[in-house]
Amino acid sequence: MKNTLMAAMLNFLLQIAGTSLVLAEDIGCLDTTFKLLSPNDSVCVSAFEDPSMPGVTCHISQARKGGWASVVGLTEDPSRFSIACRQTGPITLPAKLPAQQNVFSEKTSAFFKNTKVIRMFDRKHNTLVYLAISKRVIEGSPENAISTVPVMPWGGK
Repeated sequence: MKNTLMAAMLNFLLQIAGTSLVLAEDIGCLDTTFKLLSPNDSVCVSAFEDPSMPGVTCHISQARKGGWASVVGLTEDPSRFSIACRQTGPITLPAKLPAQQNVFSEKTSAFFKNTKVIRMFDRKHNTLVYLAISKRVIEGSPENAISTVPVMPWGGK
């Protein structure tokens, strides 16, 4: 219930600020490290749709730390993730498509660290490029992942 309330508040604040970030839908998690008396480390897969580009769905996998600190939200997840974006419906490019736009952000520590997905457009190749990075207020990480979606006709149209 606490996470649902926090997600609703964040979504409301982002709408007020005019930011078009979305929350991901959890698909599932797999444990990667067994911990005898506390939650295990895991890799979780989430899905989100690009809020400004209907017809594109991305799946992102992220490493998540276990342990008792994770129960109270005090862990810092490692900057390890992967992303895959695909065309899942017709894509209509807006007339004024920004060169770069944040389309997803997820908090990965209690203080000032998150995973972001930024969409770019490669006009020459008519391709949407999605770059996942880890950001901190002061220092980010060189870890990154990329996925591309060529803008193609959908359903024979």
